[in-house]
Amino acid sequence: MVSEVLRFLGGRHRVLDMTVGAGGHAEALLRSGVGELIGIDRDPAAVEIASRRLARFGSSSALFVARFSEIPAVDPVDGVLYDLGVSSMQLDDPDRGFSFRMEGPLDMRMGREGRSARELINEASEEELAQVFWDFGQERRSRNVARAIVRARNRAPIETTAELASVVAGAVGRRRGGPHPARRTFQALRLAVNRELEELAASLPQASGLLTPGGRVLVISYHSLEDGIVKRYLKTEPSLDVLTKKPLRPSNEEATRNRRARSAKLRVAERMETGE
Repeated sequence: MVSEVLRFLGGRHRVLDMTVGAGGHAEALLRSGVGELIGIDRDPAAVEIASRRLARFGSSSALFVARFSEIPAVDPVDGVLYDLGVSSMQLDDPDRGFSFRMEGPLDMRMGREGRSARELINEASEEELAQVFWDFGQERRSRNVARAIVRARNRAPIETTAELASVVAGAVGRRRGGPHPARRTFQALRLAVNRELEELAASLPQASGLLTPGGRVLVISYHSLEDGIVKRYLKTEPSLDVLTKKPLRPSNEEATRNRRARSAKLRVAERMETGE
């Protein structure tokens, strides 16, 4: 949703990109006339790629490796951008272990630190796994999936994405023409491993607190759990005026061109003048 991002943030003085990734939005913002772009990402590989991409803008960009809840000390900004979820760069690399469609090690760590998906799958209790799949994946058959995983790992540790996807498919069943049966389980594991929802909830007040009067915060989310946190925060934070009463969605053209954008929702709020 680059055009929508530029509509609300293009040409501003200083923008904080909370999910710089490979630098796509950051580059577009700098080309639009943004004077200074501060980007953070918890993935060192992403920051390295973005640094090379933005090098031609010189001192107009500054990038940091950090989690959402660890925003570096920066001057006030007049724009904040979040593009939540796993990036295409991470999803398309089988060695990162995010995709149920490609064989790879069960990792899913965005920053390569902490407990991996492999450790969670092979060490957590059946009850803990079922709760993770229910809370973070909204998987109706969470108990069946957890039970099947415990049975499988009792025979041998589950090491790869393909092994896990096969176990989940056996527990959930396949519906012809429907989404992959492991989709919700993989989403749940990714959110749990990276503590994404907790990080988002902790980060929103910090980031919006950096906004100057008239500054805007934009959040692109891809599923209801993320969007619910964003919606509640923007609605209840008294210093913010919500500009999108209903979330903006990608155009038909963009949804056709980019399948991953189909579920995107963009919410925007603006920092009110002091005393309003």
